[in-house]
Amino acid sequence: MSQEVKAVQISILPKSSLGSWSVGLAAAFVLLSILFAVLTGLGGEPGPFALIFVVNIAIGIFFIAALITGIISIVKSKERSILVFLAVLIGFGALIFYLGEFLCTH
Repeated sequence: MSQEVKAVQISILPKSSLGSWSVGLAAAFVLLSILFAVLTGLGGEPGPFALIFVVNIAIGIFFIAALITGIISIVKSKERSILVFLAVLIGFGALIFYLGEFLCTH
């Protein structure tokens, strides 16, 4: 009995549009996190419509969207890109961080 072993091709760049979205959203998440760190390092006071507040909300939206689009592209589109796996890993890390912030009080 001979069984064929199918080779899985892993690429660096995503091949599907959802994979590209996931990588772009993860990149935006990282850049906005850096911007948030810079803004809070400068002593910005968060107000109801302050830039820090808007950036923080955008960070939350982008990490959730990167995680969801990455998982969908891996499962549905059979995406095997290193950058998509990295985007999902960043999304899971951010999810664990945010859950820890909300569930464990300081």
